[in-house]
Amino acid sequence: MIDAEFRSEERFSRLSLAFCNNEEKEKVKKSVEAIVNKYSLQPDIHFSDIGNNKTVMVIEYHDDNNREAGEIFEEIIKKLDIKQCN
Repeated sequence: MIDAEFRSEERFSRLSLAFCNNEEKEKVKKSVEAIVNKYSLQPDIHFSDIGNNKTVMVIEYHDDNNREAGEIFEEIIKKLDIKQCN
């Protein structure tokens, strides 16, 4: 199961997607890449191991004056069929 966490401050937004296996990792990577590439605003993306055999993909937007990231994150969450985002 893919876990999602969202954080936002003024002109900064971050979506973290945690997953457990290679199948989930590939699904997350392909979905995020396809959606992010449709927009002119490009994020910083990095991966981190978080223990318990989980890895997290972190998608961060800085200087998001038009709040475009929210729309992008919603599209990602829907594409990955995530029911709850903390």
